[in-house]
Order: sequence, then C-alpha cells, then structure tokens
Amino acid sequence: MIEILNAAEIAKARVTGALVADILQTLKSRTAVGTNLLDIDRWTAEMIAGAGAESCYVDYAPSFGRGPFGHYVCTGVNDAVLHGLPHDYALADGDLLTLDLAVVKDGIAADAAISFLVGGSQPVDSVAMIEATERALAAGIATAGPNAKIGDVSYAIGRVLTDAGYPINRQFGGHGIGSTMHQDPHVPNMGRPGRGFKLRPGLMLALEPWVMADTAELVTDDDGWTLRSATGCRTAHTEHTVAITADGAEIMTLPTGRLL
Repeated sequence: MIEILNAAEIAKARVTGALVADILQTLKSRTAVGTNLLDIDRWTAEMIAGAGAESCYVDYAPSFGRGPFGHYVCTGVNDAVLHGLPHDYALADGDLLTLDLAVVKDGIAADAAISFLVGGSQPVDSVAMIEATERALAAGIATAGPNAKIGDVSYAIGRVLTDAGYPINRQFGGHGIGSTMHQDPHVPNMGRPGRGFKLRPGLMLALEPWVMADTAELVTDDDGWTLRSATGCRTAHTEHTVAITADGAEIMTLPTGRLL
C-alpha cells in the first residue's frame, strides 16, 4: 500500500516525528559507559507512555523476524546494524550504538535512527562511517521532491556511500510510512536515476542509509531479530522520516531541543 496523507495528517506527523526525535536525543544524553541496553528500552517505554503514544515495535511480528519483537527500541552495538533486540549488555567505552525508534501518535507513525559512540573513545573509522550515513541521508532528502522518482533518491544515497568506500546491502532500506510503520514504496540505498515510483506531495518516506564497514552480507543472531555484519565489522545507521511537499521534502523527525 502507498498512502498519501492530507494536510491534517501531515500536521500530526510533525508531532509524532518530533516525539521520536526527542526520545532519541534524550536516550543519547542518558547513555554512558555502563548503561545497560535494557535500561535504554525501559526509558523508551516510559517516554512513549508519558507522551500518550504507542510503540510500533512491541507487537511487531514480520516474516523476517522471530516475532513479536517485544521491546520498544532497536539497540544495535558495534556489528549489529538492524533490528537489534535489547538484551542484558552494559555498554563499554568506544562502543558504537545505533538506536532505531518508531512510534505512532494520533494515528500517524514516524521512524528515525541515530548512531553514536559511547564514552570518550572516538575511533576515527567509526566516526567516518557514522558521518557517511549522515551525508547520504542529507543527499537523499535533498533529492526527494514531487518531480523525483524513488530511483533518484536511492541513487543519491548510494553515491555518497559508495564514494566513501562502503559496500551496500540491498535487502533492507527505506520505506513508505503513514498510518502504519512499514509501507510501500521500498527505498533501497542504491538505485538507478529515473526509475521507480514518482514521488508526490503527501507521501511520507523513512529514508535510512546504513552500512557495514567491509561487507554487504548480513547474518541473523540466535535471537531471531538482530542483524549483524557477516564479518563482525562495525556498522552505522541514520534515518529520518520525511514528507514530500510541493517544494521538496520536509523532515518530520527533527529534535526540538527538549529532553524528556
């Protein structure tokens, strides 16, 4: 299903998106060496409930996971890049943590992800990888608009990632989003310009460049959810929900600067 939202629904998406972004920034501010992933999940549950919103993850049971997910935020550490299932792990100095969060409020969902390093250790290669996903996301957003096609956005994202030297996995990428978290169209992180669905105002997309340092191959953890790099290399993932407008793309998941 490809869903086109009306002005009132886009207004709701701004509220949901800001909530997602503010929760992620609050989690980042609380996270330190020794923080347990289960504490991050608990904090997320408390903030979602406090905002009168609902988790998109707790009851989520797609074909690619061993569902239901049963937690409120995806927590990927180092080689874990997607669908990281929170578990009893205390973060160490220099760990690369990815937090991916989707919630629904007043019937409209928003989805975003951030990657950052924990503690004082800042490995140069890890910083560069995170920054590459952020640049790729910016390029995809800049390309999105009512005259663009999915392939244009995918190409813009992929060009940044490949120029930075990272292999690209085509199994998982961005997606449509609206009254539900995952919708068509699929937005791969590599594509051909001029191909695919033509974007139009009211369409919302979750764009999510993610990379693994030296491989495009994923393996699934024994938990049935967490996807890791096949070589054990580090990974990074950055995501925004955007709405196509008459002029381009508006980012829904910008933080307000308010910690919850």
